[in-house]
Amino acid sequence: MKVLVTGAKGFVGKNLCAQLRNIRDGKAKDYGLEGKDSSLPLRMTVEEVFEYDLDSTPEQLDAWCADCDFVFNLAGVNRPQNQEEFMEGNFGFASTLLDTLRRHGNHCPVMLSSSQQASLTGRFGNSEYGRSKKAGEDLFLRYGEETGSRVLVYRFPNLFGKWCRPNYNSAVATFCNAIANDLPYTVNDPSVELELLYIDDLVDEMIAALKGQEHHCEFDGLEVLPKEDGRYCYVPVTHKATLGEIVSLLKEFAAQPSTLMIPDIPAGSFSKKLYSTYLSYLPKEKTAFPLKMNVDDRGSFTELVHTHNSGQVSINISKPGITKGQHWHNTKFEQFIVVKGHGLIQQRNLNDPEGKILEWEVTGDHIQAVHMLPGYTHNIINLSETEDLVTVMYCNEVFNPDKPDTYFEPVK
Repeated sequence: MKVLVTGAKGFVGKNLCAQLRNIRDGKAKDYGLEGKDSSLPLRMTVEEVFEYDLDSTPEQLDAWCADCDFVFNLAGVNRPQNQEEFMEGNFGFASTLLDTLRRHGNHCPVMLSSSQQASLTGRFGNSEYGRSKKAGEDLFLRYGEETGSRVLVYRFPNLFGKWCRPNYNSAVATFCNAIANDLPYTVNDPSVELELLYIDDLVDEMIAALKGQEHHCEFDGLEVLPKEDGRYCYVPVTHKATLGEIVSLLKEFAAQPSTLMIPDIPAGSFSKKLYSTYLSYLPKEKTAFPLKMNVDDRGSFTELVHTHNSGQVSINISKPGITKGQHWHNTKFEQFIVVKGHGLIQQRNLNDPEGKILEWEVTGDHIQAVHMLPGYTHNIINLSETEDLVTVMYCNEVFNPDKPDTYFEPVK
């Protein structure tokens, strides 16, 4: 399969082409290709990715239209110098593309990237951009009726993700870039709610479309009405958030180097996708940040990350011959994971009248996790005479100096 992507250097184009190349080169997981030969993984059928953009030539477009098996039309104009360029850039190029396919008798599937503004309802009722997008939609739909080609028209809401251009047409990109780089920004109305589509969810849908598994719908204004035989297509995963909520999350992310607090980022959540997006805008000087090392003559102890609900992770370094710990907890529990050196972990149940000591000899050559049990006093001893003992320590709660739940008691 040879895939033509127009607007390949735009935000969506960069992400889509990167994933298509991954699939072509076998770097992504295999996707079964429905409709042709379900036994073939998609990577075996993506032979070439034709990347068309403003620096491409008419001759390249002509050759690629003659040879391609699927077209993703992402080309368009968002911020022209005058309103007339909307129609020329969005409708005009669509006409050229379809005319070229028609001239070569190429009836391959074609996808059109449109916008919610094409609904021409509500705040988009007088949108010149929306009118140009609607004209492109109608052109594609007529083309499908006339040629029998499979036509996939998507109306995208607000997009966000890595490689999105700030101060252009994405509020999320603008805020991410500003907060990551300590630049000024303005939130005119924090209560304004946006429907947001993450770039990876969009690309997943594009790969599904390539396999003939796109999601169809009709539209009632901006509302998506899923329908198997609908004229339009949509991405089934979007998120809604206010400008105020977005900025509040970004400020929390920006504070992470000082708080060590990893934000709540459940799988598939908006916060997870926003955090990934925010990180992509960090400048070099913020990509690495120092951690506070608590150093004494025994070694050091450094907290690495905190979490809201699952405690913290730290790194402990013990010098040769040093014993650390010698305390117990009522409810707090920990795991010790030695990653370098040679040590001994000891624990004793405070209610064991025999004072039996449980021992684990641990080494970085055979990594294992050892639970520190509530009600057991415990320690960790560096058995080496020359080498530091390096231990990753997990604790189920962030240390609270007002309620430490830590009581000194030698193991023996």
